[in-house]
Amino acid sequence: MTTNTKRVIYFAFTDFYRNKGISIAAIFVLIVTTLLITGIFFVHGMSNYLIDQIQNKIDIAAYFKADTQEEDILNVKNELLQEAEDIKKIQYISREDALENFIAKHGDSDVFSRALSEVGDNPFLPSLNITTGTTAQYEEISQILNQEKFNNLIEKVDFSEKKGTIEKVFSVTSSINRFGLGVAIILILFAMLVVFNTMKLVIDSSKDEINTMRIVGASNWLVRVPFIIEGGIFGGISFFLSFLVTILLVYLLHSGLAIMIPGFSLFGYFMNNLWLVILIQIGFGVGLGVISSYIVVRKYLKV
Repeated sequence: MTTNTKRVIYFAFTDFYRNKGISIAAIFVLIVTTLLITGIFFVHGMSNYLIDQIQNKIDIAAYFKADTQEEDILNVKNELLQEAEDIKKIQYISREDALENFIAKHGDSDVFSRALSEVGDNPFLPSLNITTGTTAQYEEISQILNQEKFNNLIEKVDFSEKKGTIEKVFSVTSSINRFGLGVAIILILFAMLVVFNTMKLVIDSSKDEINTMRIVGASNWLVRVPFIIEGGIFGGISFFLSFLVTILLVYLLHSGLAIMIPGFSLFGYFMNNLWLVILIQIGFGVGLGVISSYIVVRKYLKV
């Protein structure tokens, strides 16, 4: 290690300890900022899960004629999967399954029970229930199923009946995504501004040392690097503490969120995205500390 390198590292740690109050304030701001960004990441994951759950409840059904063979229906299913690659889910429901589902859902209703008794036979048609990602994809699937080659098999496709509902659902979920993105950008910019001003306060407290170093002929590198290292120290400490707080919050909130959002596991989401969380926290902790220090100290290097 060269003498100059030792000096800049020594100066960085010396300045860090000499201005303990400001250093603690800078670390606190970086911790809050890092946790805010991490929180936005988790909220984004939860909102995407909820949106997927809503969209997955929307589907269209192709009802086949009562005498259609199961083999023919499955052939249509396979052909549909080949022609429409964006299908999320396609489920074959036989006449018997449709009747069982109806009884399970409405078996306690005397009105529906009497209606089934009066009909006598199974009134339900076999069907394919199809779930995909956008209104345009549903329309494409409907057009495929309405081709002339399927006319002797398919009784009807209910896309036209559900089109209005499908469009509303995707419009609302799209608006939620745009709103969430806008709020996230505003919060991130605000957090970066707070960090920048805090680092400016840190470096302003050492302006006499910077001016002295400039007077005695220190190079820009010797002036700049100690503060960049100091910003990295702030970021490193804030990352470590933020990560510990994140683990604690995930542990405390996991059970409650599992009740509020059935099927969503906060702990599972955290573990599945562990390295991404670490990368985000290092990026905003260490990255903001270093970049802010670099930008602020430049003003003292201008002749």
